[in-house]
Amino acid sequence: MVKELSSHSFETEIEKGISIIEFGAPRCAPCRIQEPILEELILDLGDTIKIAKVNADQEMELAAKYHIQGIPTLVLFKDGIVMDSLRGLHYLDAIKSRLNRIQ
Repeated sequence: MVKELSSHSFETEIEKGISIIEFGAPRCAPCRIQEPILEELILDLGDTIKIAKVNADQEMELAAKYHIQGIPTLVLFKDGIVMDSLRGLHYLDAIKSRLNRIQ
């Protein structure tokens, strides 16, 4: 299961290593489709990267800080720095391709 972050736990989660954070919401159909894809990514790469999600409806300040304009949006961090973002629904191969660029 994909771990859900709040504004209180967010910075600690992304500060070291590579992290993929999905900004989404339960009301969003593409976000619900994205979740099993992220769960598969956890099975493949969960020991090398962190994968989590943020409810953009509840964490509006966090979404604004990272310029989230549509959901789902995946933000890729390396040591707390935004390296890339993917707006909309993305499948496993596309996410892995983007990860390969920042590793």
